[in-house]
Amino acid sequence: MTTYEKRRGALAARIAERNVAMAMFEDTEGRRDPSIRYFSGHPGDALLFIAADGRSLLVPWDVNMAASMASIEDVAAYTDFARSPFAAMAGALERLGVAKGSVVDLPSVTPYPMYVDYVEACPDHDFRCVEDGATSLAAEMRAVKDADEIATYRKVSAITDEAMDEIEKGVRSGALATETDVALFIERFLRQKGCEATGFETLAAGPSRSFGIHAFPAYTAAPFAVEGMSILDFGLSYEGYTSDVTMTFVRGSTDGKRGEMIALVKKAHDDAIAVCKPGARSRDVALLVDRIFEEKGYKMPHALGHGVGLEAHEAPAVRSREDNEWVLAPGHVITIEPGLYDPEAGGVRLEDDVLITESGCEVLTHARIVLLG
Repeated sequence: MTTYEKRRGALAARIAERNVAMAMFEDTEGRRDPSIRYFSGHPGDALLFIAADGRSLLVPWDVNMAASMASIEDVAAYTDFARSPFAAMAGALERLGVAKGSVVDLPSVTPYPMYVDYVEACPDHDFRCVEDGATSLAAEMRAVKDADEIATYRKVSAITDEAMDEIEKGVRSGALATETDVALFIERFLRQKGCEATGFETLAAGPSRSFGIHAFPAYTAAPFAVEGMSILDFGLSYEGYTSDVTMTFVRGSTDGKRGEMIALVKKAHDDAIAVCKPGARSRDVALLVDRIFEEKGYKMPHALGHGVGLEAHEAPAVRSREDNEWVLAPGHVITIEPGLYDPEAGGVRLEDDVLITESGCEVLTHARIVLLG
């Protein structure tokens, strides 16, 4: 049995427990869901139907791509259904033998008008669209990485570490002198190393723009790593899985407020990672960092971290909000990314990817605050 078969089987068992006969997943423009890749290996632009008995049907836009990348027992081209999701639904119900009157789970992001169209196209089935449906179940499954995913994470982390080493060399030598230089270096480097893309748009902010959590635009032709603090936040996608790291480059004095911010961020980063282990509440990890900053009169304007995987931001949450009930477990891959920002001193952030193991945690990446003198 392949990894994808095991995943689909696990999802099928979960929906069967809820008396759901079939679940649909959709990855289309405006409603992207990498769960289709998680369950089939197909990279996107497709519908996926998984029945409670474990059988499944992939309906891709590109059947040639599906033949090359998907691992699934049944594929039907979207054109076979006149490129209509409603016709595809009717075809899947018939092809998978879903009994009339059965409950069918739609993606939780399905717009109401589309929900009505599904009901009208397939009036003999009971459609539901809820927050805690199959979409949520898939997100829970994806939060805990299996052995194959962890191996992929070790690979992409090693490539990311190599990229950071090369970026530091380029900055120190003067070869990477602007935000654009750094961002385009990453684009070329990742493809030379067999990665698919950046995991998200690279954020390269020189001292004039590092006061923002996420600089806008993401990068410009402005100088990078000149006097002050510069932030570089990037990720590399390898076989669909993205890393997510942040380096800070500091040139000039580290006295006064700038030095205090750097020291606090480094302490917050190290202390947070030290308490990451199975059974720890991710909210408690975030609250620890909040206290470190508050004791010195600072406040971090964003969450401490988040899960990473087929998306740059996925479960589990790592934040101090009261509604965060996540408990860290073996297989979680999370970011720890404390940061402080000041309109005059600039910004500093340090971010690494951390795997929760049976006995504690493993720091997968090795970001750093680079002091350039």
